[in-house]
Amino acid sequence: MKAILCDAYGPIANLRYADVPDPSPGPKEVVIRAEAIGVNYPDGLLVQGLYQAKPAVPFTPGMEAAGTIAAVGNDVSRFKPGDRVAALAQLGAYAELVKAHQNSVMPVPGAIDAGAVTALMCGYGTAHHALKQRANLTPGETLVVTGAAGLTGLAAVEIGKAKGAKVIAIASSDAKRKTAIAHGADVAIGYENLKDALKEATGGNGADVVFDVVGGDVFDACARAMAWGGRLLVIGFTSGNIPQFPVNLALVKGFSVVGVFWGSFTAREPKIYAENMAELLGWYAAGQVKPLVEKTYPLAQAAEALQLIHDRKAIGKVVLVPGAAQ
Repeated sequence: MKAILCDAYGPIANLRYADVPDPSPGPKEVVIRAEAIGVNYPDGLLVQGLYQAKPAVPFTPGMEAAGTIAAVGNDVSRFKPGDRVAALAQLGAYAELVKAHQNSVMPVPGAIDAGAVTALMCGYGTAHHALKQRANLTPGETLVVTGAAGLTGLAAVEIGKAKGAKVIAIASSDAKRKTAIAHGADVAIGYENLKDALKEATGGNGADVVFDVVGGDVFDACARAMAWGGRLLVIGFTSGNIPQFPVNLALVKGFSVVGVFWGSFTAREPKIYAENMAELLGWYAAGQVKPLVEKTYPLAQAAEALQLIHDRKAIGKVVLVPGAAQ
């Protein structure tokens, strides 16, 4: 089969499209013939050696895929060849065939687009977990979303509205702000004079919940715009700058800084994760969330697709398709 290989930690451009042996399922494992493979920001951190995990090289990156079961191992009770499914994997999803444990696989209705399914997994899954379990967002609260035109940001906007919040989106261009508004944001602002802009947008009351994927100076401005009892969610650091938080702000403003690590959540609490995904799929069927699949690339162009995300040029989901024209 064809797959993407990271031979050594380094630039994203060094990823290689290569022939590798087909995977064989072990006990309680399945092999999925991928229809669509999700591209995510952490994939790029991983291949550069900048992520929390550092697998031995060479390895195939990628954490999510949707497709059909090609083979099952011993003791697989939930699936059979031909079933349409989606799966999470620690590694290995940038490939024509993806191996996964049956506990990380979920059935997918045939009518749902495979690219949209990948968006619902990591991007929407992160936002849903953050706002439901970590922030306990409630109707009527004010939610601020940074990086609001990326996939995870758009997911937070839509999920925030589904949960009855007022949503303030922050994005870097007029086109991105229009996208956030189209996906349900009540207000969309830029990053200029952010502290003052947030004060105005919240009517001086501050944000009950901030969903921050950017870090750096943006995190600092959001920390100064929190409401009493607020929750500042630490999602990631796309700015490349991990902020040094002045803890006195949390003391005097009475808010919490809450870490969100979706990968650990799915591993530690698989039952709750499955319940979350069922809710997301229900919202998708009802039209309450509408994942935007912006670009589709052939699997061979994985490095280009991943670089687009790391250059912060992507709006919505970026997907790889095995078997597309090379």
